[in-house]
Amino acid sequence: MVNTLSSTPATHLSAKLPRSLKRLAYLAYNYWWSWVADQVSLFETINPDVWERCGHNPVALLESVSYERLTQLSIDPLYVKRVNLLADEFDRYMAAQNTWASRVAPQISKQRPVAYFCAEFGLHESLPVYSGGLGILAGDHLKSASDLGVPMVGVGLLYRQGYFRQRLNRSGWQEDYYINNPFEQMPLELIRNEQGEPLVIEIQVRQRLVKVQIWRVQVGRVSLYLLDTDRQDNDPIDRWLTGHLYGGNQETRIAQEVVLGIGGVRALQALGIEPGLYHLNEGHAAFCLLEVARLDIQRTGKSFYDIEKSVRDRCVFTTHTPVPAGHDVFSADLMDSFFAQYWPQLGLSREQFLALGARRLGDPWEPFGMTVLALRLCRTANGVSELHGQVSRQMWNVLYPEKSVDTVPIGYVTNGVHASTWTASLIGDLYSEYLDQDWFNNVADPKLWEKVDQIPDDELWWRHLVLKERLVAHARFKIRQARQNRGESLDLIEAVDRMLDPNTLTIGFARRFSPYKRGDLLLRDANRALKIFGDLNRPVQIIFAGKAHPADEEGKRIIQRIVEWCKQPALQNRVALIEDYDTYTARKLVQGVDIWLNNPRRPLEASGTSGQKVCFNGGINCSVLDGWWCEGYQADANGKGLNGWAIGEDANTSNQELQDKIDSESLYQLLEAEIVPLYYDQDANGVSHRWVKMMKTSIKTNVPAFNTHRMIADYVTRIYAPGTKMDVGQSLAKVPF
Repeated sequence: MVNTLSSTPATHLSAKLPRSLKRLAYLAYNYWWSWVADQVSLFETINPDVWERCGHNPVALLESVSYERLTQLSIDPLYVKRVNLLADEFDRYMAAQNTWASRVAPQISKQRPVAYFCAEFGLHESLPVYSGGLGILAGDHLKSASDLGVPMVGVGLLYRQGYFRQRLNRSGWQEDYYINNPFEQMPLELIRNEQGEPLVIEIQVRQRLVKVQIWRVQVGRVSLYLLDTDRQDNDPIDRWLTGHLYGGNQETRIAQEVVLGIGGVRALQALGIEPGLYHLNEGHAAFCLLEVARLDIQRTGKSFYDIEKSVRDRCVFTTHTPVPAGHDVFSADLMDSFFAQYWPQLGLSREQFLALGARRLGDPWEPFGMTVLALRLCRTANGVSELHGQVSRQMWNVLYPEKSVDTVPIGYVTNGVHASTWTASLIGDLYSEYLDQDWFNNVADPKLWEKVDQIPDDELWWRHLVLKERLVAHARFKIRQARQNRGESLDLIEAVDRMLDPNTLTIGFARRFSPYKRGDLLLRDANRALKIFGDLNRPVQIIFAGKAHPADEEGKRIIQRIVEWCKQPALQNRVALIEDYDTYTARKLVQGVDIWLNNPRRPLEASGTSGQKVCFNGGINCSVLDGWWCEGYQADANGKGLNGWAIGEDANTSNQELQDKIDSESLYQLLEAEIVPLYYDQDANGVSHRWVKMMKTSIKTNVPAFNTHRMIADYVTRIYAPGTKMDVGQSLAKVPF
């Protein structure tokens, strides 16, 4: 049993604060602050420079700022009032009993919560244990689970150095480097036992016994438990098992997945948590299924095949990868070295064990697939968009030879985004005024969003321009900083002040620079692109951001080509690339751009969520009909987009060169004939009313569908508690806190 000690990190921090500000410590140690608009400014107000230097980490801020400054604020009645109002709101939030989940699915209880496993969680830039879309989705999943009162715990890994940091050298080539995360100064709590020592579990990695400690992160009402092997009593090799996210070789990857899956189940057991359901978010955590089975065998004395159904009934699986090569597989030799002492505990032979992860049974060279294991031992499986569900059924039909593709048991729950995390306060304030003061809690109600038409055009337009001004300022700051770090000339550094213009049509493109995402599709016809972006009368500008995986040489070359393109005299102020993409830059981008560009090779984008974030802020999508955009895009009878634009044709060809030509031509045509003329059709006050009409249509049609409140409601009513009979839209009409 874990002892809840009175001296928690929050109480320790509170003791250092002036009497009237002590409640700040408890706010700082719960990531609820990250999705309540005033909370961020509440911390930033203390000392903006320190807030920036500590990476927007409220714990580090409160530990670093001078006591003199804190005492100055402690006697400011307006500031103290803000602290107390937010702290009271937080207390009400945490104490709420009559939540949506308690009414809709009372069978999911705190005593038997959903355990949500994922290799990465993107809650906020101050906790950099994420790389991209999978982690951001996982973070938003926990936030909406908290808001809706779904009893849930998260399980992941705490990476000492996280995902790599990015800088570009003078030739535009990506260089990778790492920074240690100072866990003791972050909003984390190391779990301790009754003696006050770190609570430790043990797992076997090959022939070594590895000790794993557990950290807790509070995400509103949800606890996220992160596993850490960086202990002095571990072998130096094992200390680095949780060093890097998606780093190292196949041996490192399988070892990490053993820690996550097997270690995650043991950690929950050590914490006294008995999940009613295990939700595997991607195949990285599939080894947890083996540990659930082992514990059942140990408890009941039954065989693996006798308890297999019981395991399956308690486990569900979400896949995010639409190509076979993207799924983790391990050779039989590697599985031998890690599991030779484990499969006897399951009462299985080597052949029986390896068959659990084999696509084709009986093939001695067949690798062990984590997705295959998850599909075999989970009662439900789902993709993350309607199209991805179709692609997954085709991909995994081999596991169900007796079924047609259409009847393969893989469904879909389309991803969404957490509304209050990604909606700019300036836009949220507009929704509060014209829609409903409590709009966030009614976010999945389509009727609410019909009221968007009541917002005056000029009101929405000027607020959007203000956000674009902030984006331009942020881009300039980051680019100036990068040029200074590279030691570039004073002329180039001063030229940053002339880059980008808030009054110019602005496109955003930000994602991992993987070749299939085609970050340089715009450059395919360089002369035509130059004509569009270099136009003096109707200017267009674009802001890029994103990283290429350290092992992805082609992705790095794409970045380099973009950097070279930026250097053309006609484009120096029209094209920008922001280094070291993180959630802070992401918020600035999705809240400030006019157009969000997405042009992957169809159907390789499982869902994508960046474009959904843009919709909440009045941005408009221009995308290939892939992932979520297949469901979001709407056109009139003549095929003209009503809420955005579709690039290329629905069907894809195996000839990638031809497909690139088709899609780039479509993109150029859309920009020249539709997007640019529409934006610059402005009245005497500079307002483009037809553009604002499309902004409003984008909000009305996409926001109520593509949010994580709706997504969580789908998981609860269709997967977690499938006996629940309630219309999701109606059930979310009111969500009391």
